[in-house]
Amino acid sequence: MEGYKKYRRDYSVNLKDRQWPNNKITRAPIWCSVDLRDGNQALAIPMGIETKIRLWNTLLKVGFKEVEVGFPAASDTEYNFTRRLIDGGMIPDGVAIQVLTQSREKLIRRTFESLRGAKEVIVHLYNSTSTLQRKITFNMGRGEILKIATDGAKLVRKLADELESEGTKVRMEYSPESFNDTELDFALEICEAVKEVWKPSPENKLIVNLPETVQYTMPNVYADHIEWMSRNISERDKVLISVHTHNDRGTGVASTELAMLAGADRVEGTLFGNGERTGNLDIVNVALNMHAEGVDPALDFHDLPSIRSEYEECTGMKVPPRQPYAGDLVFTAFSGSHQDAIKKGMDRREKIHGEDWEVPYLLIDPKDIGRSYEAIIRINSQSGKGGVAYILEDNFGFDIPKSMHPEVGDFVNGKADKLGRELSPLEIRDLFFDEFVKRDFPVKLDSYKIDYSENNDDEKRVKISAKLSIRGDETQALAWGNGPINALVKALEAQGLKNFKLIDYRSHAIGKGSATNSAAYVCLQSLDNPNISAWGAGIDSNIESAGLKGLICAYNRLQKKLVP
Repeated sequence: MEGYKKYRRDYSVNLKDRQWPNNKITRAPIWCSVDLRDGNQALAIPMGIETKIRLWNTLLKVGFKEVEVGFPAASDTEYNFTRRLIDGGMIPDGVAIQVLTQSREKLIRRTFESLRGAKEVIVHLYNSTSTLQRKITFNMGRGEILKIATDGAKLVRKLADELESEGTKVRMEYSPESFNDTELDFALEICEAVKEVWKPSPENKLIVNLPETVQYTMPNVYADHIEWMSRNISERDKVLISVHTHNDRGTGVASTELAMLAGADRVEGTLFGNGERTGNLDIVNVALNMHAEGVDPALDFHDLPSIRSEYEECTGMKVPPRQPYAGDLVFTAFSGSHQDAIKKGMDRREKIHGEDWEVPYLLIDPKDIGRSYEAIIRINSQSGKGGVAYILEDNFGFDIPKSMHPEVGDFVNGKADKLGRELSPLEIRDLFFDEFVKRDFPVKLDSYKIDYSENNDDEKRVKISAKLSIRGDETQALAWGNGPINALVKALEAQGLKNFKLIDYRSHAIGKGSATNSAAYVCLQSLDNPNISAWGAGIDSNIESAGLKGLICAYNRLQKKLVP
């Protein structure tokens, strides 16, 4: 593909003793949601105040303690929303609202006006520092860009002192915008200059936010940048290193996770990655990745479907079906081998009652995030025998024998292939009944009567008197056997219909209690061609009747195979 030679910039860092590859994420970062600002500005129709309040409440339920609520100096809506939260007493204790402002005097003053009366705020000051912005947008040198940052920081410090005298706790965040396109020595210089103005303490740290505004590099290079800054900035105990990644290369999650290994204390992002261009970091993804590693993410996504619903209704955006954790299809399996492995894992977990999650193909237990097992396996033409069996058992209680799985799976998947679509559980059940339960030709069992007696050897003997329809002709058949199934086999033999051998029989109750049904599964093998066999099933409130019905159905299915 032509054109690749024009991308020649080198962002690598000489960090030969990098530590982050050997580190592990062992605790949650400080999370900051930017849904109401960064996410909102990326919407074709930005949220109004009432909608923002609705999403604000959702963010609080999730457990965010820091939320960037807007850019108050940018519009009346942003300003009025901030005031609504403060004047309405809608900010719980322990939650800090964050507001964004460029490093311009008029904007900074308007921002502080919006904050009066708040308990705790974070003022997020930023200005562009990258080589491209300095060269193309501002036509300024390093010194001029540094002065913009420090002038803004001085005004923030002054207005913060005034606001704190009125009882508001003020924290400061500084972002050298497009940090990852800024020379590291200059990024460090400008952050040190802002820190010197702010004079943070271990109790009120300066948040140094290092945004990956555009993903120019692979995640490992961004991690090198973060580790370099974390190791080189002075008074590290007075600084929180924060990251804010975007997703231009599709690696926003990876960049954030590697940055956390590299020393990041704090993470900014949005629910499901809403944001400019390809989006911001998906906080849900990173938090649940931690959950999957056995680390408490300190955010509550136990009812992820309702959070997703609120997000979609508030933003007008849709979560894609393959979105990690939240998408409709992430806990499904269409592949037959996957379905079989999942079923075995679920069965084993139920038997051993183990605490550790050990189910193939499922990263986490869907129940952890409010998903149900009903949606794990779905059936289309690519599905396998195990998937169909799982649906029949999980939804309807039919524990069909494993050796019966191939016949049922092939039949149902063949129907799905002809229809060219996925089948619902009810459709699967109906197909199973039509083919494996309700087959009544060429032989139909209209009625029967069982009599029990004993022979001379004191063994139980069973006599069956069965009313049969054979190709539409009614016949009365009488026979003895060592049980009802055997007696009916003998009755069929007496009618000249014995061209089979019974090779398998299973039965079980469906459900619990006195009102349960019984299911019986019968497999017959052709005497003329031992390579041909057929399964049938019977469903009845009486286990005896279920077995007899299963035998007749298996006989009819075998005849269909022998004489298509």
